[in-house]
Amino acid sequence: MRDYRMMVKAYEEAGGTPSIFKDPKTAHLVVNQNSVLGSRSTDGLTLAAREKEGGIDVDLRVDEGIRVANPVHLCFGILPKEGRQEIKLNALIKNGAETTILAHCVFPNPLKVQHIMDATYVLEDRAALKYEEVHYHGLTGGIEVIPRTRIRVGKHASIRTNFTLIRGRVGRLDIDYQAEADENGIIEMVAKVYGHGEDEIRIRESGRLFGRGARGLIKSRIAVREMAQSEVISEIAASAPDARGHVDCVEVVQGEAKAKAVPLVSVLHENAQVTHEAAIGRVNQKELETLMSRGLKEEEAVELIIGGMLK
Repeated sequence: MRDYRMMVKAYEEAGGTPSIFKDPKTAHLVVNQNSVLGSRSTDGLTLAAREKEGGIDVDLRVDEGIRVANPVHLCFGILPKEGRQEIKLNALIKNGAETTILAHCVFPNPLKVQHIMDATYVLEDRAALKYEEVHYHGLTGGIEVIPRTRIRVGKHASIRTNFTLIRGRVGRLDIDYQAEADENGIIEMVAKVYGHGEDEIRIRESGRLFGRGARGLIKSRIAVREMAQSEVISEIAASAPDARGHVDCVEVVQGEAKAKAVPLVSVLHENAQVTHEAAIGRVNQKELETLMSRGLKEEEAVELIIGGMLK
């Protein structure tokens, strides 16, 4: 119970709403390191977690035609200063089903922490999933986060993911998301990360549009300051008639930070189209001067501009 209370408190500090864990109509899962502290399924939605040596296996299933009213809340974290967490998540959203997942990953005191996520999402025809993932890594930077996600989107199905890590330190982040969409399927993947100190950020997101009329958007907003480094590789390949994709990457660099953006686009059908735009640079000087003329210090003005971009 002590660990559960501490995890719920950390969840609240990361922006979550603890009262949802008491709601019988809201599915949830709470994990500290490799221990399941609490879970609940609801009608039409099965959420099962199994502890194993060195990790947790999670199965999430939404039955055919079910539209889950309340978001599913996932809370993963490591409370001690040292530890390793490995989550294997398999999610199946059946034909015509819809749900939203809100995941909070909280590591408030990391000195030597590693979090590994291996996730697979399968969306059958006409299914829909919104996935919001918010991270909080404390202020020490002693953490390594390695999410690996594979996504399959069926006909007329859609997935929208949003990864956010804009409070505290990043540590070392290495994201690898790969998604593919069938006929009229939709893929949208957004990442927002703010690196400080000696943080290392590496993001690779790719979408394969192999079905007629499939749509894909990969969008990233990255800010790095001091000695932080970032590399963003965004890839969309369209190989079907009327498939459309777009890559949008903006990185802001301050101090001695370094940033790299690599948009990769490919078109393998004469009636497909993929576009891209990427920008790397300092904060807008005109915006900075305007804010400073209104009484803000330079540091405050930079934080305000970057905060606006990341929102």
